[in-house]
Amino acid sequence: MNEREIILGRIREAIRTLAPIPGDHPISERDAAAHIPEWLPRVGESFEDRLALFRTNAADLKAAFVLLDSPELLYAKLREIAAAEGWKKVASHASGLTDPACAALGLPVLLTDSGFSPHDMESCDAGISACDALIAQTGSVLVTSQSAGGRALSVLPPHHVVLASRDQLLPDLPSAFALLKTKYAPAYPSLISFITGPSRTGDIERILVLGAHGPKKLTILCA
Repeated sequence: MNEREIILGRIREAIRTLAPIPGDHPISERDAAAHIPEWLPRVGESFEDRLALFRTNAADLKAAFVLLDSPELLYAKLREIAAAEGWKKVASHASGLTDPACAALGLPVLLTDSGFSPHDMESCDAGISACDALIAQTGSVLVTSQSAGGRALSVLPPHHVVLASRDQLLPDLPSAFALLKTKYAPAYPSLISFITGPSRTGDIERILVLGAHGPKKLTILCA
């Protein structure tokens, strides 16, 4: 038996077993969640445990994470970043977190809630958005097209700044998916994304390059 016949035999054997219908797998959600710690870090029960893990993961991912004691300190930190990087214009969207933050900046703001030009978006120095959650287990930011101002805001500007509140820090991925189900089902947003650090690639000689396919910087401000 040659290699071709061996490969075809394996294919014939594999297709004899029907794949389960999506969403109809025999494993329960509880069992699936129990298996996740086998390849993802376990998360402690307290807020401090989640905070420490998220901070560590964000640093490993080259994302800047700053926990602040009040919204006023968050606005001050945002102004500090804008001054250091020489921002002239930012992009954002309407929300309870982004509206006062952008007002505190005192810069021109391109809002995505009404129509906008991609060229205008690309000319912005930063995109400032809210989010659905922060995931301690992976250091990810959970955003949707409804919570974060659409698809382009977190992609086109070179610096993505995420604003979050402390109660949005979740322990793990099962908690994040449960949040999505509670918040949006059955009419889920057209975009659901886990942003895990700034855009990166290591395709060329395994050298890590940030900003290859999106923002070069990711800053997460939480108050």
